Amino acid sequence: MNGEKIYLAPFYLISAALVGVGDTFFLSYYQYFNKVPSCAIGGCETVLTSVYSKFIGVPLSYLGLLFYAYMLCLAALLAYDPESKGLRIAAVLYTGFALLLSLIFEFYIQLGLIGALCLYCAISALTTLALFSVSVWHFRSSSTSRT
Repeated sequence: MNGEKIYLAPFYLISAALVGVGDTFFLSYYQYFNKVPSCAIGGCETVLTSVYSKFIGVPLSYLGLLFYAYMLCLAALLAYDPESKGLRIAAVLYTGFALLLSLIFEFYIQLGLIGALCLYCAISALTTLALFSVSVWHFRSSSTSRT
């Protein structure tokens, strides 16, 4: 080996972003056709048809799809240049902001205001948590490995 360090975190970010793209694409597909997917926990219809399911007329699933698509691109750039300080900071800030919004939507809006939980939204929230955790891990590990 030529002494270069191999970073796995960008590839974990790519994997998690693909999970998020799949989840939100699935919801966006149903949203586009004005349908609600079947749900194992039973709260999806309540959440996905509530007034809180859209932001200024745009379904949150569309915004989630954009978030994950952008995150996929950012993760690909990090895979290409894992030591880029700008990309590492961008990943932490971007996923941190998304996690904050996700927590507000999951706990305050879904559980607090609506009183129901959507399985697909919970998958998205857990995916965002994973993205943030891996982004922080990568930021910390790549900044301490520099000599």
